[in-house]
Amino acid sequence: MKQWTKEIEIHAPVEEVWSLFDGSLENMQKIMPQVIEHKPVKVTEGGIGSIYRQKYQEGKRVEEYEVETLEYMDAPGNKVLKVGFTIANMFEITAAYELIKMNENKTHFRYTATNKPLKWYIKPLIVLASSKVVVTFVERVKRVAEEEAARPSVKS
Repeated sequence: MKQWTKEIEIHAPVEEVWSLFDGSLENMQKIMPQVIEHKPVKVTEGGIGSIYRQKYQEGKRVEEYEVETLEYMDAPGNKVLKVGFTIANMFEITAAYELIKMNENKTHFRYTATNKPLKWYIKPLIVLASSKVVVTFVERVKRVAEEEAARPSVKS
């Protein structure tokens, strides 16, 4: 199994960053543009154990898989979401997002991803895998959250 962790400081309120992980397709696509569908299959009280059917498009290929919520915490100043899924019966993936409020307009974001090959002949490929995807994702979350925080809010 291979694991990558990347941390970054985001100049946006923790609740604003957390909204990007609220499960809506619209917000999800801001930080994960390849996700083309995200539908609830089973939603549990408290989030843990909830399952969503997700479709992910890479070029012309579309993969469909079920994403399970493994950890969920929405406390003031500390947010955690960890999900797990299997892609093409070849890789078991987990993705953990942790947000810590540093002050009213600053959030510490930690992203940890794991990739476990399920077939023996895939294992050598994992050794060659780089952290580029993780770094790119963390930078995208930062950019989107900071752009949204800079927009004037519309109060009714």
